[in-house]
Amino acid sequence: MGKNLRQQRRGRGTPRYRSPAHRFVGKPEYPEQMTVGKVVEIIHAPGRSTPVAVVDFDGQKQYIIPYSGMKIGQRVGSDSAEEGNIVQLRDIPEGSKIFNLELLPGDGGRLCRSSGSFATMVTRGQDKCVVLLPSKEKKVLSGLCRATVGTAASSGRVEAPFMRAGKMFYAMRTRNKLWPRTSGVHMNPVDHPFGGQTRPGKHKTVSRHMPPGKKVGSISPRRTGKRK
Repeated sequence: MGKNLRQQRRGRGTPRYRSPAHRFVGKPEYPEQMTVGKVVEIIHAPGRSTPVAVVDFDGQKQYIIPYSGMKIGQRVGSDSAEEGNIVQLRDIPEGSKIFNLELLPGDGGRLCRSSGSFATMVTRGQDKCVVLLPSKEKKVLSGLCRATVGTAASSGRVEAPFMRAGKMFYAMRTRNKLWPRTSGVHMNPVDHPFGGQTRPGKHKTVSRHMPPGKKVGSISPRRTGKRK
C-alpha cells in the first residue's frame, strides 16, 4: 500500500505543514496615518528573513521592515525620498531602489519584503507608476501606493553558504518547512505516480474543480509542454 502524496498530506491541514505563528513577532506593515516616527528597537524575527524594526509614530508603535543600514533613534518620515522613508510612489525619483511596495493604496505593503530584495522605479506619474520587480517583470501601480526607499535589510543572508546539512535542517525547521525534499521521480512506484522511472509517465494536468486530494501536478494550466 502506497503513501499519500506530499500535496495530499499538506491538504489535510495537520501541524506539520502549518506556518509557525509563534515565531512571528507580528505583521510588519505601514501605519494608516503616516506621521514622523522614530526607530525604537530592531528585533530578531525567527520566522522571517529580515529583522523587524519597532517605530514609534506619535505614541503608536508599529512594526515595519527595516532598510539596510537602519539604526536605533533614526527618523522615519514621508516628506522626502530619502533612504528609509516611507513615500508614495509618485514622489519617488526614477531609478530609485524601493521595497515593501503596496499593491493597493493602504494595504500595508505586499511586494519585495524578503531580505535584500528591492524594486526599481522606472517611470512615475501622478496616477500610475511603473516599477521593475526582482523577477524582471514591470508592474503598473497606483501613484498613491507607498513604498520604503532603499533595500530590505539582511542582504548578505544568501551570500554565506550553509556548508553543512545540519545548518540547513535547522534553518528550514525554523519556518516549519519540509526538508529534505525528495522529487517524485526518485521515489519508488508505490510511493509516487512518477516513481520508478526517469521521467513522469502520467499526465500532470488536473481540473480546477477536483477535490483537494486530487489537485496534484499542473492545476488547470493554460498551456503545457516546453516553451520555445
